[in-house]
Amino acid sequence: MCLAVPGKVVSLEGDGTGKVDYMGTKVLANLTLLPEVKVGDWVIVHAGFAISRLDRKEARRTLKLFQELEKLNPAD
Repeated sequence: MCLAVPGKVVSLEGDGTGKVDYMGTKVLANLTLLPEVKVGDWVIVHAGFAISRLDRKEARRTLKLFQELEKLNPAD
C-alpha cells in the first residue's frame, strides 16, 4: 500500500532533482515529470518521482487529516 504525503519543494538541483520537505524530513526527489515545478510548490512523490502538484490549501488540508489520524491512533 502506498501513502501519498504532500511535500514542499525546498530546493532545485540542475539535474532535474530537488529536495522535498515532508514535515521536517528532507528527501531528494526526481522532478523531471513536473518540469514546471518551482521552490515553494507542493508535490506528491511516488517511488522517488514527483508525480503531481497540489495547491497549498489542499496540501495543508491533507496534512491536517494525517495529524488527526495520528491523534486517534498514536504510535506506541
